[in-house]
Amino acid sequence: MAPSKQGKTGDKGGKKEKVFHPESRKAGQLVRSSLRQTKLRDQASKRWKKHSAHVNLFGFWYHALPEEGVLTLEEMHALIRDVWLVRHDSEIEEEKAARRKGRPKSTKEQKLEEIKRREAEEYRAGMDVLDLTHPDNVALFRNWDQIEVAYPQMLRFIRITSEKPDIIISSRPGQHPLLKEKPVVEDQAMDVVPPAPLASEPVERFSSTMMAMDVPV
Repeated sequence: MAPSKQGKTGDKGGKKEKVFHPESRKAGQLVRSSLRQTKLRDQASKRWKKHSAHVNLFGFWYHALPEEGVLTLEEMHALIRDVWLVRHDSEIEEEKAARRKGRPKSTKEQKLEEIKRREAEEYRAGMDVLDLTHPDNVALFRNWDQIEVAYPQMLRFIRITSEKPDIIISSRPGQHPLLKEKPVVEDQAMDVVPPAPLASEPVERFSSTMMAMDVPV
């Protein structure tokens, strides 16, 4: 009887991993490919964080809208100062309470405090926000699906600051078609009848009329 070939077949089943010399061209390609993948993952993570931050801010303003009408400038400042900038305060206090005396701050506490400092400085220097004092802008913002970031970014934005709370600066006029200004009709396109030239009448006619108006009745 012929000897069994199972052992030989089993050896072929396991594929050996190729090992490249550290200074070879193939090893360099693998390193560059790995670095590129890491860079792409980091970029995707940053884009997602930025996207999430925008969604959170837009969502905050969306839920701050009154049932009818618009917000006043004073109301917008109050919402930023008393709600938005202090939204992490309870978590910061919880982290402080959980930290034993003499222990360093947790990573979470440090990140939350950094977010609060950064946003407070942005508000002091000038913060770009949706113009919720503008009726047309508010009406369009109410149609947002609370998901897509591109839609609210088409709307009108203003810049407000804690140092000068009574001043509004238009930072972005808005790219939505309903917010764009209508073109001004040129004078030559209007059907206007020009008045008769004054030079066609004798000067004596106007002077006598004015004299007659000055004579008492």
